[in-house]
Amino acid sequence: APRTAEQLGVYNEDLVSVTADGRSVTAPAWILPGQPEGVGTLHLGYGRRRAGRVADGLGVAASGLQTTSKRWNLRDVDFAKAGGKQQLACTQGHYSIQGWLEEETVEAEKRHVVRAGTFEEFRANPEFARELAHEGVDPEASLMPGHDYSQGNAWAMTIDLAACNGCNACMVACQAENNIPVIGKEQVRRGREMHWIRVDRYFQGGLDEPEAIVSQPVPCMQCEQAPCEVVCPVAATTHSEEGLNDMVYNRCVGTRYCLNNCPYKVRRFNFLLYQDWETPQLKLQRNPDVTVRSRGVMEKCTYCVQRINRARIAAEREARPIADGEIRTACQQACPSHAIVFGNQNDPEARISESKKNPRNYSLLEELGTRPRTTYLAMVKNPNPELAG
Repeated sequence: APRTAEQLGVYNEDLVSVTADGRSVTAPAWILPGQPEGVGTLHLGYGRRRAGRVADGLGVAASGLQTTSKRWNLRDVDFAKAGGKQQLACTQGHYSIQGWLEEETVEAEKRHVVRAGTFEEFRANPEFARELAHEGVDPEASLMPGHDYSQGNAWAMTIDLAACNGCNACMVACQAENNIPVIGKEQVRRGREMHWIRVDRYFQGGLDEPEAIVSQPVPCMQCEQAPCEVVCPVAATTHSEEGLNDMVYNRCVGTRYCLNNCPYKVRRFNFLLYQDWETPQLKLQRNPDVTVRSRGVMEKCTYCVQRINRARIAAEREARPIADGEIRTACQQACPSHAIVFGNQNDPEARISESKKNPRNYSLLEELGTRPRTTYLAMVKNPNPELAG
């Protein structure tokens, strides 16, 4: 807990010795709001002594503290700063929309990145999420000429924050579907993670006793007025008539102007050759419908465009329109709580159209006028008043 770490003089990544009944293990500390004061958590299933050259000596085996009578909970445990550090890789602060500096706090609170309310508040004012938008800002205003997306398909997505539980299944599914490489701890510590979806985490309330933890998946927003497109010198990032923000990999020369101009920070750059093109087992693992990218190109979510094209080809063969629900993105398919809805918002009967009409629907950083196709449904909680405190 933050207060316990302060008492011990411990910071993130500091080594801490944990001693119980004469047995001791040493592990790096990770400070987390909501952890009860005076209590530590060690996760089982880690620690490798003889696992080959790749995994020898990695991790901490918490099972060394277990006994047959004390398997899960240990009392009278001593925590002490052991000296030294162990580097850990965490992506939560890499692309923070809120900001970490104290002087940014007031301005960050005005952004309303996560919008949440209670069921009573929602019942009294179903439009509470939309009323948190910036006053005096017209999100439709733009210096760029618009485009009429009323004809054909207009792909869009909503993510329900009330349903999302932060399990990261969408990230893993996206990685498997789109041949996204695993780049290792050293590269992640440099801010070079390659996941096309990140799950931002926000705490509500105080550090010691937060009222709630809110998870917000952030893929590419597929902006209709995309800031990334106007700065690309080689037109590697372009817009389709269906509203997709596409990447032309063989045009990209790696300027990274698009990443710098993206307010959502959802584009990823291949700094190194992370892909292994020689190992036969890895060739069998990859999705043959998705390009395997080399180094020096920008890559990002495209609503699983390969699945869209597969459904389009099947529909054209049968001389019919694409049916609602026929296309499911990888993240949508893997979501266990059905928080993600995807479809053609030009179809008034589609689930996505109903979701967009939901009074909880709002756009992330809508005051910037990017007109994102991916929007969110504000979180609505229903706390039991009898459990207050």
